[in-house]
Parts: sequence; C-alpha cells; structure tokens
Amino acid sequence: MKQLNRRRFLGATAAVAGAAALARAEPATQAVTAAENKPGNTPHTRFAVNIEMWWNKLPVLDRMRKAAELGFPAIEFWTWQGRPIEEMRALADELNLQISQFVGARDDTPLNRPEGHADFLKAIEASCQTAKKLNAKKMCVLVGQDVKGMSRRQMHDNVITGLKLAAPIVEQHQVMIIIEPLNTRVNHPGYCLSKSEDAIRICREVDSPMVKINWDLYHLQIAEGDLCGHIREGLKAGQIGYFQLADTPGRHEPGTGEIHYNRVLKEIYDLGYRGCIGLECRPRDGEETAAQRVAAADVW
Repeated sequence: MKQLNRRRFLGATAAVAGAAALARAEPATQAVTAAENKPGNTPHTRFAVNIEMWWNKLPVLDRMRKAAELGFPAIEFWTWQGRPIEEMRALADELNLQISQFVGARDDTPLNRPEGHADFLKAIEASCQTAKKLNAKKMCVLVGQDVKGMSRRQMHDNVITGLKLAAPIVEQHQVMIIIEPLNTRVNHPGYCLSKSEDAIRICREVDSPMVKINWDLYHLQIAEGDLCGHIREGLKAGQIGYFQLADTPGRHEPGTGEIHYNRVLKEIYDLGYRGCIGLECRPRDGEETAAQRVAAADVW
C-alpha cells in the first residue's frame, strides 16, 4: 500500500472535520437566526418569563406586553395580592399568553407548624379562586422556616399533614400546589426544605395528583448538584409538577454561569416533560440579550 504523505493526510483530515463541524453547527445557527426577532419562540421548551425579575421597573401589564413582544408563550409571577387580576387575565387572553403559575402561599402561612395550617388553608382557597380568574393551573407554596426545638423530620411531617388537608381543596378546583425546595447555603438560610429527596418523600406521602414539586434548578444545583440525575429520579417518581431555572453563580439567565443548560434542558425534554419552565432569573445584560441566551440554551 502506498504510504500517505503526512501533510496531505493531515490536510484532508482537517477538511473532513471542518465540514462535519459545519454540518453540525448549521441547524443551531439557523435556529438562532430564525429566533432573532422572537427569541422566546423556542423549538423545544415553553419558557415562562418571571415578570418579577424581568422588566421589574415597568407596570405589570407592560411587563406582560414585553414578554409577548419577545415571543414568549407564558409568564409567571409571585404573590397575587394587590395585582389587577381581571386586567391581567384580559391582557393574557389578548396576547395569547399563558399564566403558568404564581405564589399561592408564603412563609407567613407556614406549613411546617400545626398552628399555621388554618391560615394556610384559607390562603389556598383564596388562591384557587384567583387561579380560576387567571386561568392558571398551578401555584407555588413555600413551606416555612426552621422551627426552634423541632427536628427537620417533624417539620416535614407537619408539611405533609397540612398538604393532606389542602389536597381536597385543590383537587376540587383542579389547581396544582407545587412545593418548592430552596437552597439554604446562598439565598434562604433557615428554610426547612432544601433537598429534592425530601420533597419527593413529602409528595409521595400526600399522594395527590394536585400536590407536586416546583423543581427549581438554580436552588437544587446549589443544594445538591447532579441536576440530570436528580431530574430523572423526580420524573420517574412522578412528583415534578413544574421547573424553574437560573444560572449560578449570580442567578442570571442560562449561559452566564456554570450550568450547561443545553444538556439539562435536553434531558428534561427527552424524559417527556412538556410543561412550562419558569425563567426565575435576573437578566444580566438586559432582557433582550437574556432572551437570546435563553434561546441558545434550547438548541441541541
């Protein structure tokens, strides 16, 4: 066999590799180019802009308009009290925006103490009525700060008891409670639920199709890491009701920190989740740039 010239061989190899790399890059380039005007209109993931963290100096209705202008299909927000609920619903219908979820109960109605359950149930009933007005199907619930003299297991058992009391209410209204683990190392010291394993146990014990987990990837990266492994466990257990994201450190949009969101979002998609993923992140360099980075994270 004739011996190949080393220079020619290396040149041919580089040309083939370059062509292959270009072929791989073309779909991503095309997707990004097509999304330039409406970056929120992504091919795989339905993102819900958190309008508390995006355009937060504007009136709430203007924030909704901004989200629609960028092509996002959905929004989420925090507490509903004091908000123009009827106007928000009318504008959401006009803009074809889904309201994916909002905060239904905060730490001032703690689930992890028996004496907080009565106020919690009142908050859930009122939030279910609000959810109907907004045509929202999910509401986030915070479970409370650590209680002095009470073990973590005792607090979680109290959360289970409170959620079992609330389950008939949300099942009747068909509005899902999503409990949220929060990281205690950076953002929420003293919060009593930080690990996905504990959240899964709580939801399994409650055993209601309307009580699931708000799986916030930012908090869980800080609290436990191994995002894809834990996502598989949570979805296999059937206990994930919603996802939120932000990159870390900084809590900005994907592409600004250490999380390889292209890989994580692909895992979520491949495992069959088709619900919204909340963008509970602070745009680092402005909302339009953040939207472009979000769009880039949805390319694989």
